[in-house]
Amino acid sequence: MKRLLFTIKYDGSAYHGWQVQDNALTVQEKFQDAVEKVFLKRLDVKGCSRTDSGVHAEEYCVSVDTDMSIAPENAVLALNTYLPDDIAAISCREVASDFHPRYSCKSKRYRYIIYNGKIRDPFLRNYAYHYRWKLDEEKLNREAKAFIGTYDYSGFCSAKSDVEDTVRTVYSAEVSREGDCVYFEFEADGFLYNMVRIMVGTLLFINEGKIKEGELRDIIISKNRKRAGKTAPPQGLYLYKVNY
Repeated sequence: MKRLLFTIKYDGSAYHGWQVQDNALTVQEKFQDAVEKVFLKRLDVKGCSRTDSGVHAEEYCVSVDTDMSIAPENAVLALNTYLPDDIAAISCREVASDFHPRYSCKSKRYRYIIYNGKIRDPFLRNYAYHYRWKLDEEKLNREAKAFIGTYDYSGFCSAKSDVEDTVRTVYSAEVSREGDCVYFEFEADGFLYNMVRIMVGTLLFINEGKIKEGELRDIIISKNRKRAGKTAPPQGLYLYKVNY
């Protein structure tokens, strides 16, 4: 038996996130369907993270255990024969038997994209959040540094979450602009449910003057969800990089 680690990317527009759900189409279901056709049995697959409905992944890692003799590069080609057009396997390698795509992860980087043009772009409706008010990306980049460090982020977590340990270490937080697109990027040892979207929404509240400059660290320490900003829409969010 060997453990293969696949790296995939996907457009999450048509899916209710990664994890298999009753009566809802998910990325895991479609990936598992393709795996079954290649490996000739319904194998268990383990993913590196949960993603919400409408969220995308530039890099997502999945492990599969198999006793079939198949070269990793051939497994990639075979999977892509059966995966839908909005999901693609991009690489595969053999890993140790105790490797877990989620628990062996050292850090993850998420990117959130805002389209900051005055007029919405129909071609970006599923891939960026249209925010037509002027964004001061330099100010938000300075403010975002308050996220860096180890904190209890329970105030930046959806009420739907049942996670008990809400302490996370954020390694970097950056806001930058390219034309009308503004990029929010965060790297951490892990993220809570909706954490990145709430981080972005909080920075937008600072942009709008609803939260004062310099208050962000106090809001984090307060662990009070009501003091943080809104939850930004899902379509602008991408799991961007997984580091092992």
